[in-house]
Amino acid sequence: MFDTKVPARILRMFFHDCFIRGCDASVLLDSTPQNQAEKDGPPNISLRAFYVIDDAKTKLESTCPATVSCADIITVAARDVVAMSGGPYWNVLKGRKDGRVSKASETINLPAPTFNVSTLIQSFSKRGLGVKDLVALSGGHTLGFSHCSSFEARLRQFLDSTASTFDNNYYKQVVARKGVFGSDQALFSDYRTRWFVESFANDQSLFFREFAASMVKLGNVGVMEDGEVRLNCRVVN
Repeated sequence: MFDTKVPARILRMFFHDCFIRGCDASVLLDSTPQNQAEKDGPPNISLRAFYVIDDAKTKLESTCPATVSCADIITVAARDVVAMSGGPYWNVLKGRKDGRVSKASETINLPAPTFNVSTLIQSFSKRGLGVKDLVALSGGHTLGFSHCSSFEARLRQFLDSTASTFDNNYYKQVVARKGVFGSDQALFSDYRTRWFVESFANDQSLFFREFAASMVKLGNVGVMEDGEVRLNCRVVN
């Protein structure tokens, strides 16, 4: 049976990987006695579905050894789970290399659900992403649910009422002032982002186009030229 939580988990895994050292699959590396890896950093403790990437890698290694990087697998998987959930499909550029460094301490650089718009813009800008990318990629919250640890004074709840479907309902909820995270609702309160929120709430096809374009940009952040193609996504070669 297909786990309906997988799409949101894979999409979140992709975001969290690319925002640290670029899209290098460093989020997949296991911790060692000498090093605590990204996946064990506080913001990543709730990451799940690593088995999906492991399974894909095992099958690829059996048919096409040492060719497809773990970084490419995450990027393609993120595209596929969006499309499978009713969202857009886009072409993914291949050829990423896997990194050899993963540090839990660096997860402090991930955007937090408490960030205001200025801090979010600054965080995205460091990765070559603009305001439109910020608002479009925030729409990834249309999939999945949140836990109490991510926000105060609320019960665990779905991020939107169609949590298994990729649509523009996230923006409609933000416009209705029902955003779960402070960072979500802040997008509607700030003049720099409000127009995009309203536009995406009113036009799902526009949101789909812009989300796909921003995912391509994010997928190309920090692409390594001197990395490796891991044989096992959890350990360096």
